[in-house]
Amino acid sequence: MQKMWLSGLVLAAGLAWSGAAYADIKLGVAGPITGPNAAFGAQLKNGTEQAVEDINAAGGILGQKVVMTVGDDVSDPKQGVSVANKFVGEGVKLVVGHFNSGVTMPTSEIFAENGILQITPSATNPKITERGLWNIFRTCGRDDQQGKLWSDYAVKNLKGKKIAVVHDKTTYGQGLADAAKGFMTAAGIKEVLYEGVNTGEKDFSALVSKIKASGAEVVMWGGLHTEGGLIVRQMRDQGVKATLLSGDGITDDEFATIGGEGVIGTLMSFGPDPRNNPAAKDIVAKFRAKNYEPQAYTLYSYAAVQIMKQAAEKAGKLDPKAMAEAMHSGMTFKTVLGDIAYDKKGDRKDVDYVMYTWKKVGDKITYVQD
Repeated sequence: MQKMWLSGLVLAAGLAWSGAAYADIKLGVAGPITGPNAAFGAQLKNGTEQAVEDINAAGGILGQKVVMTVGDDVSDPKQGVSVANKFVGEGVKLVVGHFNSGVTMPTSEIFAENGILQITPSATNPKITERGLWNIFRTCGRDDQQGKLWSDYAVKNLKGKKIAVVHDKTTYGQGLADAAKGFMTAAGIKEVLYEGVNTGEKDFSALVSKIKASGAEVVMWGGLHTEGGLIVRQMRDQGVKATLLSGDGITDDEFATIGGEGVIGTLMSFGPDPRNNPAAKDIVAKFRAKNYEPQAYTLYSYAAVQIMKQAAEKAGKLDPKAMAEAMHSGMTFKTVLGDIAYDKKGDRKDVDYVMYTWKKVGDKITYVQD
């Protein structure tokens, strides 16, 4: 009788362990799935979805299947907080997102308090990783790194040209514009115009008139493709030929759809095009086979999930805090973006920004790395 009781215990323990090994791990992806920035939400969703599909096909993470849930923040901080609380209630343990810096700031605090690991593919404001939170990382770079490139480009290539600095008053847009402005001031370059506009605006005639009156030959734009495209279109309509110089917030072909042929010649900073990375070749082919072009943050999102998997394997368990410790250890992760290692803040050690130019390639206008 005792032997049978012990055997039953062993069998029960084995079944319990087997059940745990094949349990699900919930991963949330959050961004502007709808609204004016939905093109970027699609990048985050599609990149994360493909990574989850590929990882599950290969056995999951430590034997556990990854189940993805989607949260639509519409690029609004309040809605982002609602999404974050929804994820907490659903038992989400890993998050890819949010897209906007202004949304990532408050949500990261909610996730930190509730034991959730978060990797943003796109939120570049330096403060995101400067607050000492244990849980926040990014696969992209920072605005101070990007702003330095703008300033260096101005010093080297825009000598004597009049520069206007315009931003959208957001955590991201103004943060990037101010970073560039600060570096330029230190280099002895003074802008001829510094102006902020509101997101969602459609009529920029007053701004264009100010740009025209300032004589600006270059307009540095800290903001997204939605307003950026309209600004370019309306500048051209009013005969302003100034070159737009912007950042990663315009990295979608929708920028050209909004701005028209006037965007040709626009300068843009972004990381080296991940689609050209040999490590991404097979994944890029998968996306294209589905008739989806993996622009900008698509592969940054895919890489976030790869990092989560490798961090869990390093930690030996699917525990967000243990995974974060592994990520902070300086270990190297193999991703579609290439090798990535993190510092103690959660920033990449190896990030670099380069310049692109928007050009007509065949029958479409897109960005091409210089």
